[in-house]
This record gives sequence, structure tokens and C-alpha cells, in this order.
Amino acid sequence: HYHEQHFELFFAIYGVRMPCGHNDTLAGFIVTNKTEIQEKLRFLIKTIGAGLAPFDCWLILRGIKTLAVRMERAQENAFKIANWLKENPLVDRVIYPGFSEHPGHKIMKRQARGFGAMITFQVKSQKLALSILEKVSLIRYAESLGGVETLITYPTTQTHADVPEELRIKNGITNATLRLSVGIENCDDLIKEFERVFSQAQKEE
Repeated sequence: HYHEQHFELFFAIYGVRMPCGHNDTLAGFIVTNKTEIQEKLRFLIKTIGAGLAPFDCWLILRGIKTLAVRMERAQENAFKIANWLKENPLVDRVIYPGFSEHPGHKIMKRQARGFGAMITFQVKSQKLALSILEKVSLIRYAESLGGVETLITYPTTQTHADVPEELRIKNGITNATLRLSVGIENCDDLIKEFERVFSQAQKEE
């Protein structure tokens, strides 16, 4: 994670997912500051053939040049959108670690430089959630994260489709839950999109 301070917190090893940011590669990184771990990892990667193709490496090297700018902008957008959602009467709950009431807020403040660009929120009903998904256009209805574009996901049928309903709801993922991976678009445009979508969806309630 871009905002995490792993080695400052004495982590010997950590993983990083997809710093490219354009949804055109599938890759992960394992980073360590311990030579003995590095040697073992190098051996394993060579043995099982886990190395990336040259073109994928090139895409990542290209994308990583803008990593800081992308992550900072996405986080800035996420904070504004989370606050907008929090004030919307059609939203029952907003889960974002940047809020002081989030159970992980203090931990994030201690171990990270920021709060990221992922938001989970619950609206008043499943019908409203599905209506929102049908009406988005600037925001894409797609299952991914970490790209330059803002994506909205419906966990019930996407990320958590294989989780039994009772267990899913017990863990706070209801049929009215939506997940947002915030991108780097103009934030005013994103909020206007939400205003339009929520207004249209409310009329159908």
C-alpha cells in the first residue's frame, strides 16, 4: 500500500499490488529489507517461473512514475466523496478509515501517511443500490480497484458472491452495500455524478 510505512514499523516483508494504475497489468510485488529473505524469494520465483513478462514490467515501470501523484489525488477525492456521502440522507453508513469513528482510524494514523481511496457505503435499500449501479456513467460499474478511474462495485454479486448470505450480512455486507474505488478524475465531476444518480434513483423509490 502506497501510504503504509512498512519498514518504519519493522516489517521485514510486505506485499504490494498493482502500482501501474491503468488496469492493464496483473502483478504483485514482495518487498523485503532482509538479505536472507530476498535470496529465498529470488530462488522461489526462479524455480516456479513467477517472473513477469518484459512488456508487463515495462508497463509497470512506466506507471510507477506517476504513482505518488495518482495516489495523493485519489485519496484527496476519496475524502471529499466520503464526506459528501456521509451527509446524504439516502446513505445509512459510510465506512472510510479517514473518519475518526472508524475502528481502524487510530491504527491508520499510526502506521500510514494517509487513508487511501477505498470507500464502502450502505444506502437505504437494495432497490436504491441497484438503481445507482444502473445509472452511473462517469463512474464505472466494474469489479477492480487501484486504477485512475473511479469504479463502483456491488459486493453481493461480485467480490463476496461466494460468501453465504448469512455470513456476509453478519459481517456488515448487506444487499444495500456498495464499494467505491476512487480515481483521479475532477472531484466536482464525481460529486455531480453522484448528485444526478442519487436524485434519479430516489424518484424511483
